Amino acid sequence: MDQDEQLLHASSFGAAAVQYAEHRPDYAQNAVRWALEPAPGPRVLDLGAGTGKLTATLVALGAEAVAVEPDPAMLAELHRSLPGVRALPGSAEGIPLPDASVDAVLAGNAMHWFDMAVAGPEIARVLAPGGILAGLWNLMDDQVEWVAGLARVSGSAAVGPRDTPAAWRAATTGMHLPKNGAAARFGSPEQAEFPHGQRRTADSLVATLATRAGMLVMPEGERGEAVGRIRGYLAGVPETARGEFSLPMRTGVLRVRRV
Repeated sequence: MDQDEQLLHASSFGAAAVQYAEHRPDYAQNAVRWALEPAPGPRVLDLGAGTGKLTATLVALGAEAVAVEPDPAMLAELHRSLPGVRALPGSAEGIPLPDASVDAVLAGNAMHWFDMAVAGPEIARVLAPGGILAGLWNLMDDQVEWVAGLARVSGSAAVGPRDTPAAWRAATTGMHLPKNGAAARFGSPEQAEFPHGQRRTADSLVATLATRAGMLVMPEGERGEAVGRIRGYLAGVPETARGEFSLPMRTGVLRVRRV
């Protein structure tokens, strides 16, 4: 994906902020606990916070959470759903917080949008010594046969890089983490995965997939065809054809410590 295409995808979510807030899955609490386990204190920045899916989990776990999000529509949804959380406009490349002001920086389904050459020093700047940077990704568990079939039918726009465990491992194993300069020093990355599930119907799963960037930027006719294929598949699979079901998922976590 070239730089212009990346920007187009990254900026696509605001138009679907309400749907994103309603349909995107939450994060497994044990995954968030693992991400925070080595943090030196309770102050946590949710960076690229979107509508606050990860922020809500941080609050539930008792963290002192602050959220930063560049898109005004996404930020408005976060304010609406979590009015007690401090939520600021800003980006990974320009974080509106003082030096050493947080003990951990977490990013939920967002780190792949960051320009880490710029964001790395910024994240290191706001982290206290020994602080944690962690990216979390919600993954559809394609070890389950019907989920693997859905991935094949949906195509990469709806189920793409990092959206299944094998793809996430491949994408993040070599992910560029900041090593440049004294202000951007991080230790060796650690990975872990945590199973969980989300209650869905065929309609709500289609709505979830429709909030993926690849779907949002599709021409309307092409998007309609993709949605039609997904609906047809879900209607023909016993696990998803009748009422509510559990979508098997994993939360993948990539964690590094500031040194």
